[in-house]
Amino acid sequence: MGWIVRRLLVILAAVAAPVPVAQLHAQTFPAKPVRIIVPFPAGGPADALARIVGEKLERSLGKPFVVDDKAGAGGNIGMEQGARAAPDGYTLVLAPVGNLTVAPALYAKLPYDPEKDFAPITVIADVPNVLIVHPSVPAKNVKEFIALAKSNPGRFSYATSSPGSINHLAMELLQEAAGIDVLHVPYKGTGAAMTDLLSGQIQMTLAGIPPVQEFLNTGRLRALAVSGAKRAELLPDTPSFVELGYGDVEVYTWTGLLLPSHTPTGIVTRWHSETVNVLREPAVKERFRALGVEPVGNTPAEFAAFLKAETAKWARAVKKAGINLN
Repeated sequence: MGWIVRRLLVILAAVAAPVPVAQLHAQTFPAKPVRIIVPFPAGGPADALARIVGEKLERSLGKPFVVDDKAGAGGNIGMEQGARAAPDGYTLVLAPVGNLTVAPALYAKLPYDPEKDFAPITVIADVPNVLIVHPSVPAKNVKEFIALAKSNPGRFSYATSSPGSINHLAMELLQEAAGIDVLHVPYKGTGAAMTDLLSGQIQMTLAGIPPVQEFLNTGRLRALAVSGAKRAELLPDTPSFVELGYGDVEVYTWTGLLLPSHTPTGIVTRWHSETVNVLREPAVKERFRALGVEPVGNTPAEFAAFLKAETAKWARAVKKAGINLN
């Protein structure tokens, strides 16, 4: 009978053993308000996504969620604050592709390290870009445009919001993949670029779909191809570059959710679970699609691998294009 008593004592000890602090913290988390840092001004796409997700998380978890817009220095101010926040799970960072994967190639020194200073949770949403041309360009599709550009090197110009932006680098990928030479004309922001494109002073650009949808619908601009792996829901009649054989021009404007590095794994897992549940809600999907974006919700490990691949891709593109913003 002695062995039975000993066995019972072992079982009772295991049951009565205290729950590890990290596990207990994850179970009771969150216990106070949560901040979501957005490194751009209020009213922009990232701010809108943060508010949609934060609102749903607030309802499901019963704690206030505050969207903290920290604009400045191309997003670097907000990114630095997020990187330096306490790794206790109460500060989230909603960051775009540029600050996480392009900036390291553009600047010799950043106030944060995208790989070392953050713990990835998930990609919240992505949206492909679309190659659009002014109606004065006679090409009706990508094949015709490439033939036209090859026979007229340097004749056509494309607008970007700034040097080193995603639309700039995507156009560099297209030029390399298609063997064409088009002139880059950088602008300070998208407003002036769109004005000149609509007037025909600039022949084309690569842009997010939602802001140009109206111009495409009214024929003021023409869509040639989208940069995703498949056709975009908003432009079902427009082929993708991958579909047309230009797989290197698979470019999304995506936004991810992260925590400061050294946040306990249990908290990262908890945030992933809660966020993915939000992204699966039909109402959230509908609100995202109204903004022209698609919910994603990959795992922390998938997001980390994606970050490495994207960083390497944009580093090659920046080097190839000879872009230096230092």
